[in-house]
Amino acid sequence: MRATLPLMSTMNISFPDELKAFVDEQVAGRGYTSSSECVRELLRREQDREKLRGMLHEGLASGPAREIDLAAYGAELRARIKQRARQFEAAKGAARSRKPKANAR
Repeated sequence: MRATLPLMSTMNISFPDELKAFVDEQVAGRGYTSSSECVRELLRREQDREKLRGMLHEGLASGPAREIDLAAYGAELRARIKQRARQFEAAKGAARSRKPKANAR
């Protein structure tokens, strides 16, 4: 199976000399294969920061924090994990029972 690369568009960007020098330093010093790879990585980091900022604002808007009982939370989490494991095992068993049996000769 051959991996497919995402489709890419070309964009020409003009940088002041200072920023171009910074990108060139990043390419040379951090092992990027090209300035495009470096800029893509910087943009991905900015996307991650934007997402995190949004999550933080959402959390702040959700109201004041409240205390939790860590022991009860841990017990609830373990119960949910066990329930999921049981569901997984049941689904695996159901899939096995639906498989046609090979004819023994």
